[in-house]
Amino acid sequence: MSPAAPAPDPDAPRFRVRPPAHWINDPNGPFRWRGRHHLFYQHNPAAPVHADVHWGHVSSPDLVRWEHHPIALTPTPGGPDEAGCWSGCVVDDGGVPTAVYTGVDHAHTGLGTICLARANDPADDRLLAWRPLPVPVVPGPPPGLDVVMFRDPFVFRHAGRRWALVGAGHADGTPSVLLYDCEELTDWRFAGVLLDGHDTVAAGAFGEKAVGWECPQLFETSGGDHVLVVSLWDGNPRTTGYLTGRLAVTGQGGLAYVPRTGGRLDHGRDFYAPAVLQEPGRALMWGWSWEARDEAAVLAAGWAGTLTAPRVVDAGPDGTLRVVPAPELELLRADRPFATGPGRAVPLPAAYDLTVTAYGATTVTLLRSADRALTLRLDPDAGTVVLDRSGWPREGVGGSAPVTVGVPSGPGLSVRLLADGSLLEVFVADRATLTERVYRRPVDVAELLVEGDAEVSAWEQVPPRRG
Repeated sequence: MSPAAPAPDPDAPRFRVRPPAHWINDPNGPFRWRGRHHLFYQHNPAAPVHADVHWGHVSSPDLVRWEHHPIALTPTPGGPDEAGCWSGCVVDDGGVPTAVYTGVDHAHTGLGTICLARANDPADDRLLAWRPLPVPVVPGPPPGLDVVMFRDPFVFRHAGRRWALVGAGHADGTPSVLLYDCEELTDWRFAGVLLDGHDTVAAGAFGEKAVGWECPQLFETSGGDHVLVVSLWDGNPRTTGYLTGRLAVTGQGGLAYVPRTGGRLDHGRDFYAPAVLQEPGRALMWGWSWEARDEAAVLAAGWAGTLTAPRVVDAGPDGTLRVVPAPELELLRADRPFATGPGRAVPLPAAYDLTVTAYGATTVTLLRSADRALTLRLDPDAGTVVLDRSGWPREGVGGSAPVTVGVPSGPGLSVRLLADGSLLEVFVADRATLTERVYRRPVDVAELLVEGDAEVSAWEQVPPRRG
C-alpha cells in the first residue's frame, strides 16, 4: 500500500505564483508574448533560503491558471552572474524576448552588472529556453558617483526612445535612481541621476530612511502622468513607495522626472520589490510577500515566499494611487457566494474573495481563538480601516501592532480582501493596499463575522473551469 500523500500546508497559497518548493523573492520580467502572460521570479531551487538565485518562470493565458516552466536563468560558473541572476525585466528586442537582469559575482558587495539573455525560440509561446550573453552590457556603476549599491534594471520606452532605470545607493547614504539611454540594447550610455533622496517630494512621501532604492519601476497613468515605484533598502528590505509626476525630455537629450506627490505603495509589512507590466489601457503589478515567521518554521515547511495577486495600478487626478485586483481574478470565484450579508458567523475556506461595504462603524472578524481575534475595523465617517492582528505575533520588520489606513471619508467605505493560505491582501476603497502574512495555529477558528451596518459578499476561491 502506498503511503498517503502529505496533507496540504494550510499556510501555503494555492492560487498565487510561487514555486512548488523552496525559495522565491522578487517578481521579475512580467511580459506579454503570443497571447500569454509570462512572469519570472528570484528562486533558489535547492532550499527555502536566499542563496544561489536563479530565475523561475511561469506563464498563463488568463492571469489565474499558471503553468510552471523550466528555470529560465541559471548562474554561469565563472561568469558575471556566477553568484546569482538577480532582478531585472524582459523586453521585446526586435522580435526577440530578452531578459535584462542583474548579475552578481562572489565579490559583488552590492554592486551588480547588467546582463542580457535571449529567448532561444521567439516562436515558442512558452519561451522555454534562454541563452545568456557572455559579457555584461554594463560592467558596473558609472564612475565619479561613489555608488555602493547598483542593481535591478528596468527598461521602458518614452518619446520614441528606449531607456533604463537602475536602482542605486551612494556612499554618503543617499538613495537614487540612475538613468541610461539603451536604444541599442547592447550599447548603454549613462544619462544621469533621474532622482535621488534629496528630492523634497520623495523625502516627504516615503518617510522611512533608505540608503538605496531597489527595483525601480515606471508606468504611465490613464491621465498621462508617470508613477515611479521604488523599494526602500537600508541594508535590508524595508518597504515600498511611489511618486506621481511628469517625465519629460530635456534639452540635452536626456530625461527629467519631476514628482508632485507620493506615498506608501503598500501599507502592510509583508510586501516588497514589486514589478510592473505596462499594457495597453492598464498597468499590472505583482509584489513579493516574504515569510513573517521564524527560520525554523520556514525550514520545516520547505518553502518560503509568494507573489501577490496581480493588481491594476493607476493614479487619480490628484496623483494619489488607485489600485484594484486584476478583474481576471474573478475567474477564481466559486459559482455561488458563501456569505451575502452581516450577521451570524460563517466558516471561512482557505482561500476566499471578500467584499465589505460599511455604512457605519463595522467590525469584520476573520480568525479567532479563546482570547484573541484577527479583525478589520471600518469607519466610513473617519475614513479609516484598521487591521488588528496583534494576537498573532510576527517575525520581521514592523512587529504586530495594528495598522491604520486612511482614505477620504464618506458614505459606503468598501474593502476587498483576498486571502490565500497565510497571505492577506486588503484593498481599501480602491486607493490603498495592505499586505500581511498571518499563520493559523491549531487552536484558531477561521470564521467570518461582520458586525455593523454593512453589505457583504464572499466567494471561495477555487480552480477555474478550463475554457
